[in-house]
Amino acid sequence: MLLSLNKISLAYGHLPLLKDVDFQIEKGERVCLVGRNGTGKSTMFKVISGMAEPDEGEIWMQPNLRISYLEQEVPDDEQSSIYDIVASGLGDLGQLLTDYHHILLDFDDQNAESMRRLSDLQHKIELQDGWNSDQKIEMVLSKLSLPTDKLLKDCSGGIRRRVMLARALVSEPELLLLDEPTNHMDIAAIKWLEEFLINYHGALIFITHDRTFVRNLATRIIELDRGTLSTFPGNYETYLQKKEEMLAIEERAAAKFDKKLAQEEAWIRQGVKARRTRNQGRVRALQELREKHSQRIKLQGKADLQLNRADIAGKLVADIYHVNFSYGDHVIIKDFSTRILRGDRVGIIGPNGSGKSTLLKIILGELKPDSGKIVTGTKLDKAYFDQHRSILDTEKSVRDNLSENSDYIDVKGRSRHVIGYLRSFLFPPERVDSPVKALSGGERNRLLLAKLFTKPCNLMILDEPTNDLDVDTLELLEDLLNDFDGTLLLVSHDRTFLDNIVTSTLVFEDDGTVGEYVGGYEDWLRQRKVVESSAKANSKTAAKSAEDEVDVSSIKAAKSRKLSYKETRELAALPETIEELEEEKGILESKVSDSAFYQQDKEAISESLQRLEYLNLELEQAYERWEELAQYE
Repeated sequence: MLLSLNKISLAYGHLPLLKDVDFQIEKGERVCLVGRNGTGKSTMFKVISGMAEPDEGEIWMQPNLRISYLEQEVPDDEQSSIYDIVASGLGDLGQLLTDYHHILLDFDDQNAESMRRLSDLQHKIELQDGWNSDQKIEMVLSKLSLPTDKLLKDCSGGIRRRVMLARALVSEPELLLLDEPTNHMDIAAIKWLEEFLINYHGALIFITHDRTFVRNLATRIIELDRGTLSTFPGNYETYLQKKEEMLAIEERAAAKFDKKLAQEEAWIRQGVKARRTRNQGRVRALQELREKHSQRIKLQGKADLQLNRADIAGKLVADIYHVNFSYGDHVIIKDFSTRILRGDRVGIIGPNGSGKSTLLKIILGELKPDSGKIVTGTKLDKAYFDQHRSILDTEKSVRDNLSENSDYIDVKGRSRHVIGYLRSFLFPPERVDSPVKALSGGERNRLLLAKLFTKPCNLMILDEPTNDLDVDTLELLEDLLNDFDGTLLLVSHDRTFLDNIVTSTLVFEDDGTVGEYVGGYEDWLRQRKVVESSAKANSKTAAKSAEDEVDVSSIKAAKSRKLSYKETRELAALPETIEELEEEKGILESKVSDSAFYQQDKEAISESLQRLEYLNLELEQAYERWEELAQYE
């Protein structure tokens, strides 16, 4: 056992965040801590790391246990480079590597002092076997696409977060605490992180809203709910099933409790004669029931998200013809054409910096392409969720960001009080006048959604809306977007969110190429495999053809071969087989491209997509076999 919490309690004011919490973790475990925003997950991490002292309870940890903690909020740093910050995760050795790195940047081989200092550092690093650690720093910087010598103060919030993640990973601690590690990371970096952590030899506790990340990593789920920690051995699906059973049991127990309390309250209100014979033990029991009822913390409600729909737009939303866009010599978008129609639900994925937000701005008309043409439809009312939350004024209060100098706001054609509307987005009344700069990331995203949903729209553009949202709010947002009858453009690195929402996907590939695929993230992966398989087969065919052209004698030998009776029959039947496969494929592709296709249940969708993949492979093999046999005819 690496660490143990025994009866840990911690409260801020009247709110109990941790209440008699017991927890242990063993080496090699990968534990996901789940719970609603604000329940105390980050507080529990601070208790484990020693950054916060519990009010009660004991913490035991293995002597000299190395713990690294990636916090949800990234601190500012005005002077250090990215290399300096990452290397600092290695302690004294990291400082030696940092000094060596800086000397190399300004090295003068004619300066005796520089030569002496360099030699001294090399010797100290070798004594600590530090060159392997330097390679680890370089590997992590490369995998997370971090510019080595850039100052942290000049980096965006997303890059700063990746820097702090790199610092946590590079030291390879025995216990690693990661608070929302996938925020602001692209899918390639998330998948690299998954593989890194699967092969990680230490113990891991992580907080995340990325359900695919949880499914791929967690060996155990723990949930913090109303101060109480529950543990669920097994995978995420097991947790969901057990959690549903627990809530049903809790609901039945609460109903039984309330019924008994009501009966006892009715008894206590009986007449004078009844009170003379009253059982004092029963009176004390009623007092205990009242006390328990007052202390019972009810399950936090879910956000009540509702879209303010606009009038129906024209059928055409955007026609994009051969669009090109570059920043200087850097090609962002190359010869891209597509058509977006009313009701389309388009996901956009690609590495950070590939041009996803740029494409949105081109479609919105905020940027003009270098060449090409964009024709936008009529009657478009747009709502734009900006991943940088730039429309929020951090110095103003929550209330003033939503409704300047007014207690009321117009939502769906009727007036609503600001406090009541914000309560639907899980903002308690005492939080309404807090400045936005005091809000957590999840609270800021909920406020931005609240502001966005007051505007009538039939075209919704969401740029990374899932960052910092808890799973319950994510699932509610999914339901809302699935009911939205307008057009949706969605940039996201949340793979499950994409699979549950979009009907087609635009993928930023190499050299500014944007590929278009049917379905969500998993559908893109399947289609990409088919394309790669086909390309590989074509490559083999081309290589074989080239080889045949050179080797004339082998051609003559092949032609001299005669087909068997069975092969002759097979060759004669192949054209009809190919025609049948092509026909079935065409029918299925038409169904898949219809927006109604994704309104079916998931099993039917999955079965159809698997059949389409199978047909592609069958056709590929049939054509190869036809070509193989035809040369002997």
